Amino acid sequence: MTTATPVALTVPEVMAALRLGRSKVYDLIRSNALPSFTIGRARRVASHDLATYITNQTKGNH
Repeated sequence: MTTATPVALTVPEVMAALRLGRSKVYDLIRSNALPSFTIGRARRVASHDLATYITNQTKGNH
């Protein structure tokens, strides 16, 4: 059985991926630095938006 990369990540999954706390992830979402969307009451971050955020952050450090 193969595990596919999820298309949409939960906030705890984003926290784990970035190794950040919940409040920092929500700060990034609130400031629109990290786009997100809701389904009902569930907040999700598209995996490609997370990848774009990481790429943009690493470009700024060079």
